[in-house]
Amino acid sequence: MKERLFLRLADDATCGPETTVPAGTLTSFPVTGPIRGHVSQILSYRETLPQGQTLTERVLPDGAVRLMFDFGEVPSAGSSTGPSMRVAGASANPTVLQLSGRLEGVSVALHPGAAAAVLGMPAGVIENRAVPLDALWGAEAGLLIEKMAQTQDDAARVALLTAALQRRISGEVPLNQQRACHAAHLVSHAAGHLPLRQVAEAVNVGERRLQQLFFEHVGISFRAWSRLSRLHACLRLIRQRPGPAWADLAAEAGFYDQAHLANEFRALCGLSPTSFVQHGIAQSSKTSH
Repeated sequence: MKERLFLRLADDATCGPETTVPAGTLTSFPVTGPIRGHVSQILSYRETLPQGQTLTERVLPDGAVRLMFDFGEVPSAGSSTGPSMRVAGASANPTVLQLSGRLEGVSVALHPGAAAAVLGMPAGVIENRAVPLDALWGAEAGLLIEKMAQTQDDAARVALLTAALQRRISGEVPLNQQRACHAAHLVSHAAGHLPLRQVAEAVNVGERRLQQLFFEHVGISFRAWSRLSRLHACLRLIRQRPGPAWADLAAEAGFYDQAHLANEFRALCGLSPTSFVQHGIAQSSKTSH
C-alpha cells in the first residue's frame, strides 16, 4: 500500500485537505474554557487495519507540541515504539510512522508558545523526540490515563483530559509566555519573513532573549519556526492553485528561487513539491469535524 499523508495547518479544523487518512477516522472536539489559550486542537482517532498489515503514514511538521494517548496499538517511528501516553516535542522534520492493528486514541496539539506552561519544563528539551508523560507529570499522568482507559467514549475521555489540563494551567499567563506566543504569531502571520531583530523589538526583548523564549516556550528555534511558517504559507498557496507554476510560486512565497523551494520541501517534508501535490491533493479525503 502507498504511503499516506497527514497534514494540519493552524487554520485547519481537523486536518488539511491533502490528508489521505480514511474519512471518518478522525474527529475534532471543540476547545473551550480556560485551556483555549493553550490548546489549539483536540483530536480523537479510531481505525482498525487488516490483520498482518503495516501502514506507513508521513506526518508533515507543523511545529506543535502534542500530548498523545493511545489505547490500542502504539504507532512506531523507525525501530522504536513510543509509550502509550507521551509528549511529542516540536519538530521541523517529517515523522514517518508505522501503523498496525487497532488504532485508538486522543491527541492534543498546543498553541505555539504554550508548551512550557503545560509541560512544566522548557519545551526545547524534548525537541524532535517523544517522552512519557508521567516523566513530566508524575503520578497524575498515570491516574489520568487509567481513568481515560476505563471508558470507550471519546467525549468522556476528552472531558477527563480537559479537566486535567485546566488544573495545570490555572492562573494568569506569565509575561514570558505571552511574549513567546506573540512572537510566534508575528512570524507565522508574516510567513516567516520577519528578521529576529524586528520580532525581538516587537515583543520588547533582546535578540538572544527571544531565542531563549523560543527554546523554552515554543520548543524549536526561531529560525526553524520561520522556515516552517514560510513553508506553511507556500502550502496555502498550493491549495489555491492545483497546478502551480513553481517558479512564480517560489517568488510569491518568499523563496530565493525554485531550487530553494524544492530544497526546503525536501528538508521539511521529505517530499519534492511535485510529489506532495501528487501524493496529497490528488488523493485528498474528508474527515469528520
